[in-house]
Parts: sequence; structure tokens; C-alpha cells
Amino acid sequence: MKKTLLMTAALALFMAGGAVSADLKFKPGEDSRFNWQSLEDFRKGHDLKGQTLTIFGPWRGEDEALFKNVYAYFVEATGVDLKYSSSENYEQQIVIDTQAGSPPDVAILPQPGLIADLASKGYLTPLGDETKKWLLDNYAAGQSWVDLSTFKGKDGTAALYAFPYKIDVKSLVWYVPENFEDAGYEVPKTMEDLKALTEKIVADGGTPWCIGLGSGGATGWPATDWVEDLMLRTASPETYDKWVKNEIPFTDAAVVGALDEFGWFAKNDTFVDGGAAAVASTDFRDSPKGLFASPPKCYLHHQASFIPSFFPEGTVVGQDADFFYMPPYASKPELGNPVLGAGTLAMITKDTPASRAFIEFLKTPIAHEVWMAQSSFLTPFKSANKEAYANAPMKKQGEILLDSTTFRFDGSDLMPGKIGAGAFWTGMVDFVGGKSANDVAADIQKAWDAIK
Repeated sequence: MKKTLLMTAALALFMAGGAVSADLKFKPGEDSRFNWQSLEDFRKGHDLKGQTLTIFGPWRGEDEALFKNVYAYFVEATGVDLKYSSSENYEQQIVIDTQAGSPPDVAILPQPGLIADLASKGYLTPLGDETKKWLLDNYAAGQSWVDLSTFKGKDGTAALYAFPYKIDVKSLVWYVPENFEDAGYEVPKTMEDLKALTEKIVADGGTPWCIGLGSGGATGWPATDWVEDLMLRTASPETYDKWVKNEIPFTDAAVVGALDEFGWFAKNDTFVDGGAAAVASTDFRDSPKGLFASPPKCYLHHQASFIPSFFPEGTVVGQDADFFYMPPYASKPELGNPVLGAGTLAMITKDTPASRAFIEFLKTPIAHEVWMAQSSFLTPFKSANKEAYANAPMKKQGEILLDSTTFRFDGSDLMPGKIGAGAFWTGMVDFVGGKSANDVAADIQKAWDAIK
């Protein structure tokens, strides 16, 4: 009874500040999955009536609608006039706007390399030690998020310039539960178990993996995710960081080792549907289809959280298809549970009370839970209610983030375009085509060294 009275009082206070908008996806106080108290606490001290907040981000179409459902609560709590915009060429547009001296108040971008460039030119406002401490305390693998969000400013001093929000997980292996059940296979908990399962499937007369690197002009990129995932499971995160910054070369033993680990899976004719020769020529969008053939053409598929878009129509994730975390090596316990992924980061491009308030809003559970309850949103925020996730697969991916000890951003996205979206891709095609890891690494490093 007391809890009900408190929630009713909180809702009354919330409504007293302004009528509840019809735009709010979930009515405050009515759904116990959401931390409505965090919204009420945020409201205090954040009166922005008469002020405008401009946000520029990557989300368009459905994602823009989902984001609007989130920031509607910020608008309702503060009274601010919020204007969101995006562009097909948002990466170029934010550069144009900042250079012209007409940036948005807040920019949200998925490219740490671009953010680093904006910070180095003095276009971003540091978020301060308080936000740094907040990330350390409130995000799983907090140090990883601080590292990802820290860049050098115009004077060369490193500071926290970005706030990670809306994360994608890449460290996933997909399978069909019915196929596993029929064959008597169990989900592996370690990389050693995964390799043993790979060999057992062959011994049983099956083919373990479907792997496809084809992607038109971007052919090769799925293999970079494999290598990055394996790098995080065989070398320290510090080594990974040095690699993506070219502080150690592609020819370093740790990188060559990760390439060879990928080769163990991809270059064995008995391990891959169609044999090793089919890996480069199979389109990545078609490659998971073998999971659903009868009998199965493969049992396992490594790919990020978006891949169900290319599953057969009507496939229900969690029933017809499922996934497990790409496991770590039991022999390397010091590396913990690393997760490879991507995501967006919010930063202040014009320092105003409204832009600072928006960053504070992103620290509330409600700013995460509202999007969690819709779709396509994952968070490492420990205080966000896991039960708010719209479905079991999203909750499971969210738990992978919460269980992580290290998070690292997609390495090829952090490298110069000529490498991460060029020589690395083509090198992977050469590798599965028969070239050695040492020779491929030397070719990629030569291309990197040629960049002036």
C-alpha cells in the first residue's frame, strides 16, 4: 500500500509539471518494468522551459521513431523544445556543421575515429570526471567504456568526451536448437569446447560452419569480426588497442595468431559448408541459410545481432534459431569475458544547459528502459531493469554485455579507412584463398605504412 501511495504521489508530481503528453509511449507510473522514480528525480533541477536543444544523430526511419519515444520523456520532464535531425551522409554533415561554426548542441555518432578527429580540433566539450566516474561505477566493464570515450583534445590532453548509448553485440554464434537437440549437441561454454564440437560434428558426418565473406565492394568484412573476436580471446585488450592504433604491426605474433585461429575454422574443407573455397564467394546474407536446410548444411554461424534479418521469413529467434556468446578460452582465464561490438556515442558539440542536461538524462534508467522495451537497443547499464527488454533474445544479449569484463569496439572501424575498410578486407579474402597468415599480415601492414 505504501509503495502504491509513493508511486501515485510521484506520478502526481510528474504530471504537476505539465500534462502527460500523448507522445509518451508508456504512461509514467503504470508499468512496473520502468524506474519512474529516476525520471522524477531527474525532473528536479532541470527546468529548461523556453530553451531549445538540437540533436544530430545517425537514426532515421524506424530507429528515429524509437529514439523519439525516448527523448519525449526528456522533453516532458524539462519543458525543452527539442529538435532532432539526421542525414544520409551524417558523417560528412557533422564535419561541415562543426567547421562552419553551426554545430548541433548534441551529436550522436557511431564512429569513434570521427569523434577523435572532432575532439582533436576542439569541437567537443569534455564531460568531466563526474561522468567518467559514473561510467566506471554504473556500466559493466566500466573501464572499457571510459577508454572508448576518451580522446585527445586540441591541446593534446586526453579527456572523456563521449557517452556510450545504444550498443550492438558482435560476439555471437547462431544455431538452430532443434538441430542441436536432434544431434545431441550442447552449447559450448569455452573455446576449447567449441573446437571440440566442430570436430565432433565432422566425425558425425555433418558440416559445422557456414561462413560467407561476400558483400559486393565490401567483401571480406565478416572475417574481420572473426579475427577481432579471436584476438580478444587470445591476447590482452591492451594488445588489441595497440593493434588498432598501429602501435604494434599486423605482423605482430598476437595478430598473426588471431588470423591463424580464424584459419583453423575457415580454411578446413571439412569444417565449412561448400569447403574453404566457398567462403569468399558466398554472400554473407546467404551464408546462414544452411542452418535451416533439411538436413542441415551447417550447425554454426558467427555473426552480429543483425543477422536474423536474413533468416528465412517467419523464423522466430529464441525458438527456430538461437545464439550463444562466442566463448573465451578456458586456458586464458586472465582475459575474462571479452565482448566485441559497436554502438553510438553522444557528445556535446555546443555547451549549453540543455545539452548538459541531456547527457545527465542518459544516466537515468528510464532513458535506457524505454528503448529496451521496444526493439534494437542493448545497454551495459547495470541499474537498467533487464526485465524491460522487449523479448527474451534481447534480454539474453543484454546479459552478455552485463557479464562482460572487457568491451572493445569493432577494430576495423577504428582503423584508417584504407586499412579497416580496404586492405584488411582484401587480405581476408586472400587468406581464405590460401595465402598464409604471415604473408597476409605483411601485405596489410605494407598498406598501412604507405599511408602518409
